[in-house]
Amino acid sequence: MADAVKPVRVYVSPRRKEQAAVTRKAILDAARRLFERDGYAATAMPSVAAEARVAVKTVYLAFGTKPELLRTVWDHRLAGDEAAVPVLERSWYRQVEADDSAQAKLRLLARQSGGVKRRTGRLLIVIRDAASVDPEISALWEEIETKLHQVSRAVVDQLVTAGALGRDLDPSATADVLWTLNHPSTWHLLVVRRGWSDEAYQTWLEQAFLKQLLP
Repeated sequence: MADAVKPVRVYVSPRRKEQAAVTRKAILDAARRLFERDGYAATAMPSVAAEARVAVKTVYLAFGTKPELLRTVWDHRLAGDEAAVPVLERSWYRQVEADDSAQAKLRLLARQSGGVKRRTGRLLIVIRDAASVDPEISALWEEIETKLHQVSRAVVDQLVTAGALGRDLDPSATADVLWTLNHPSTWHLLVVRRGWSDEAYQTWLEQAFLKQLLP
């Protein structure tokens, strides 16, 4: 009888794993800086490698393509460790869902939205603008807009269940209004184009949510 083939054990060095994580973060940080500064079309993979001080091959091995790199930058910048968690199961949304006060729900949503725009607003505009020239980025932008609307509809449904939505408001149309107020293009118009501060934008967002959705 032939000897049984023993499985080969693959040893992964903790130090090598840590170095790989550091390299990956350096590439993501470099890519974000270049995307936000130069835009999607003008940012080449060799430029990202140079900014991160790694070989071009390392960037391709880690992320494959420029669209995939941008998608990973977005996921990392938006949600960090919760990137793989469905949006309605993330910790911030659960806080909104758990609060019994309609006013508090909308204030929490405005605070979360303001924080997201501070971290990701410029990257969102990069994605929006690149969507017209790259099919993969177009799919990413569609996904982002869909998730934004999903959150808007879920919050409106919470208000309906609690009997807190304005009496004459149609839930579907109100979700569209909430989505529009919270849309990154609205942030871009007010903060980037008109020079509003992050604080002024968040205050306006909170007041707009309360005025548009509650009696």
